[in-house]
Formats: sequence, structure tokens, C-alpha cells
Amino acid sequence: MSSRGAEELDGHTVSTDAREGAENALELSIVVPLFNEEESVGPLIERICTAMAGFGKPWDLVLVDDGSADATVLRARQSLDREGLDLKIVELQRNFGQTAAMQAGIDTATGRLIATMDGDLQNDPKDIPGMVAALEERKLDLLVGWRKNRQDDLLMRKIPSWIANYLIGRFTGVKLHDYGCSLKIYRGAIIKQVQLMGEMHRFIPAWVAGVVPGSRIGEMPVTHHARQYGVSKYGISRTFRVILDLLSVMFFMRYKARPGHFFGSLGLGIGAVSSLILAYLFIDKFIFGNDIGTRPLLLIAVMLVLSSVQLITTGILAEMLARAYYRGDDTPNYIVREVITRESAQ
Repeated sequence: MSSRGAEELDGHTVSTDAREGAENALELSIVVPLFNEEESVGPLIERICTAMAGFGKPWDLVLVDDGSADATVLRARQSLDREGLDLKIVELQRNFGQTAAMQAGIDTATGRLIATMDGDLQNDPKDIPGMVAALEERKLDLLVGWRKNRQDDLLMRKIPSWIANYLIGRFTGVKLHDYGCSLKIYRGAIIKQVQLMGEMHRFIPAWVAGVVPGSRIGEMPVTHHARQYGVSKYGISRTFRVILDLLSVMFFMRYKARPGHFFGSLGLGIGAVSSLILAYLFIDKFIFGNDIGTRPLLLIAVMLVLSSVQLITTGILAEMLARAYYRGDDTPNYIVREVITRESAQ
């Protein structure tokens, strides 16, 4: 080794500091959104530490408290001094929803890979090392957990999930068995290109498919446990929200950069229909001499003309808004009250 702190490695001179930095770089960040999970957070941390004991590479845990009204943050803080655990607690100012909490965790995460999971103990952290290995072996950018043997209520959870999975797969073209499983492994550089909005966390594979080929998205069967504490935040009404969200996803996937094409196509189609009706009425009036002033068809034609003009105008305005959007707006959809680490808590 020279006095400048460099050494020969595979025929190249490599800085010792750079080599050590690469060896100590964070390999994996585990992101867990929490909302009123005071009974679950302690056992959750214990299970994660046990599962990652043999991982062999640097990792950290990012807990995101989504405005909990119970002692979730207090219970999580008790693990800040745990030996061998690099823990960050992101406390949001209020309840912004699971998607925003997940986005906050992803933004905070610094690992080369990012794992997300629920905080209700239904996902099993023991699956994470195997999923990381599978993602690397299969050269994927996203590996989605498949709750093949799901331990949930049939009517309130499984049936809505089956309907949602069918609709999402049918209309987005991303073929997976289980879109709703929060246990996923991402390459950090890929998921950070995706901005999660609204309640779109269940559509993450579809959003990722917008930045990488579908061949780099896979799935893997994972363990699923029955809920031990608290109550589920979801029910049969989720199916209707999924349908509304699905319409938004389809629009953004196909027309995000060209919304004028969507509205313009509708406007031109309606305009063509109104033109045919008006042409028919013109012939009926001036060639056959029939009175059309009181005919409902004339009123329909006029309304269709107005609708056509309105849709085309909306398309132009949408194009202008899209151009303004692509200039860049980094405003997040959440507000962080505090990021708590071992050092800041002392």
C-alpha cells in the first residue's frame, strides 16, 4: 500500500477509503409504516432483528409513524438503544395515509435495496433475506410478496382482494397474483423514481412498470400470519376505492405525458357523432322540407357539439398543466414532525 492510501486490486489502483466505504455501504433499508400499532411494534422489531441476524450485510430499519393516537412512537423509541439495530423513527405530523407514510419511509431510506412491509405482524420478516437473494439472482428491480396461503377473513379481506387483483392485472397489464401484499423488495434507485400519491400503494407494481420493463418485476410466495393485535383498517368498501384508483392509474399510465390525446380523442369522437346528426337534420330540413325546430334530436346534437368543444378545450388545458408538472415539483405529500435516531434521542 502506498503512502497515499491506495492499493492494487484486479489490476486497478483503488483508494482504501473508497474500498472500505463500499464495504460499509448500507445494503438494505426496511421501511414499515405504522398507525396505532402500539401492541405490535415491540414484537415487530424483535422479529425483524431475529430475521436479519444472519444477513451479513449492513441494514437499517425505518419506522414511519403515520400520526398514531396511541403509544406507538413511545414503544418504538424503547428500541433505539438496542445493540446491533440501526433504527430511524419518522414521525409524521398527522395521519396522511399508508401511501404517504410509505413514501416518507422510502425518501428517508438510504439502502441500496429497500424492503417494505406492514407493521401489524401479518408479514413475516423471515422472508426478507430470501427475497433479497431471489431479487439479485433473478436480476429484478421489484420482487412482490405473494400471500399464497392468506390468513384473513374471507368476506371482508380475501374477496375484495381477489376482485382488486383481477381488475388491476386485467387493466394494467402487470400480471401478479397479489398486488396488495406490502412485503416487497425494491432496488432503491428504481423506487425513488416513482412518486406515490393518494392511496396508490397497491398499484406500486404498475407504477414501477412505468420506469422498468415488466420482465424485471417478479413475485415470490411469502408467509402470512393472522392479525394478532388491533383491528384491520380495511374492509369491503376498499373494492370500490380500488376501482376509482384503477381508473386514475390507467389514465396516468397511458396519458400522463399527453393528456390532450385522451380528452381530444373523446372530443373529436363526440364531435363526429354530432356532425353526423346535424348533417342528417340539415338534409331533412332543406331537402325534404320537414320541421326540425322542436325535434329532440336537434337539442342532442347541439349538446354534443358543446361537449366536444369543452373536451377539446380541457385537453389543451391538460397539456399545459402537464408541461408545468414536468418542470418539476418536489413538494412531498406528507409533513415530517421529527426524525428520531439513537443520537438525537440522547
